[in-house]
Amino acid sequence: MTTRSQKADYATPGSLVVAGRRLVPVGIAVALIAAGLALSWSGAGDGLALSLTFGAIFGLVLQRARFCFYCSIRECIEEKEPDGVLGILVALAVGMAGYAVVFGAWMPDPATGRLPPDAFIGPVAWSLVLGGLAFGAGMAISGSCLSAHLYRLGEGSPTAPFALAGAFLGFILGLASWNSLYLAMVVDAPTVWLPAHLGYAGWLMASLALLAVVAWPLVFWHSNRRTQTRAGLARLADDRLKPVKVLFIGRWPGWIGGIAVGVLGMVAYLRVAPLGVTAELSARARAVGTDVGLVPGQLLGLDRLRGCISIVADALLSNNGLFILGLVSASFAAAISSGQFTPQRPRMAHVARGLGGGILLGWGATTALGCSVGTLMSGIHAGALSGWVFALSMLAGIVLLRARALSRR
Repeated sequence: MTTRSQKADYATPGSLVVAGRRLVPVGIAVALIAAGLALSWSGAGDGLALSLTFGAIFGLVLQRARFCFYCSIRECIEEKEPDGVLGILVALAVGMAGYAVVFGAWMPDPATGRLPPDAFIGPVAWSLVLGGLAFGAGMAISGSCLSAHLYRLGEGSPTAPFALAGAFLGFILGLASWNSLYLAMVVDAPTVWLPAHLGYAGWLMASLALLAVVAWPLVFWHSNRRTQTRAGLARLADDRLKPVKVLFIGRWPGWIGGIAVGVLGMVAYLRVAPLGVTAELSARARAVGTDVGLVPGQLLGLDRLRGCISIVADALLSNNGLFILGLVSASFAAAISSGQFTPQRPRMAHVARGLGGGILLGWGATTALGCSVGTLMSGIHAGALSGWVFALSMLAGIVLLRARALSRR
């Protein structure tokens, strides 16, 4: 006969797993809150505390909604699953509407010839196209964009660490080639801010109409994921813990993630800076590359251009660095609470894909002055033509690499 103590012993491993899934995320949340309060009370200003907070919110949304540009595009094209792309389109629409409200308050007349402060509005140059193509190819090889590699780092991805290491090398290579590219392609390139030509209403209506044209057929596609989500919610209908399980365990529908990202993009721009994940990585790469003699001491025009780009990093803590820290920490907590923290031992294929794709991601992000979050999303939010050009170039890079990979099967 099994005694009560033996039953307790048998239950211990499972109990520890359940306890860990509850306590570790709570501990991380408490640590993030404590760090935010300490930064706010330290006299350093609210920027650092808000950056950590916004990064944590962004990481939670990315992990729960699986908000990844590459995965969403691949699923839509190859699996006819539109949920992720619809989420991206919603994020673009909500963010543009939010930016329009902010711009209207700050700059009632967009035709003055001035650009809104700190918005990611970059030059429309051939280097932007090259950067988008390289970034899209890097996504297809490594399996994610940079922001997704960051949240998957919190899930224990075997590829993400090598992709980020490769991106660091790619940033150095991009900075090493920057002066030549700047003189050949960027120095005389125009910086096009669409509201200056169309007005706020015209820009917003034209952009939303374009997004609606893309989204309209996708809304009516059959979505297995949408069906599964509804079935899962129906099973939770009588569960008193339904809100908690929906928030921290079940996958969020794409449109909910899109709304959250769009609103966060507007609030982050209003209070700190546009959303972006490459500034800190490229700044550290610039410092290392300069120290070893690979990156020139003077990078022509780079510090005057708009984008999620490298600046000289002297401070130990930066807004973007704390944003990244909050992102990875919150995605780690979300992965544990949902049972999606599944670390794997990396194989050579993970290393090769990560490093190879990461180098292209880093070089493309440097050349295009940002990635799919900074140049594409925050750029389109701000009405920058450069955001749309990068989006099309990135899509072309993904399609070309995926078509080649599929043709070999």
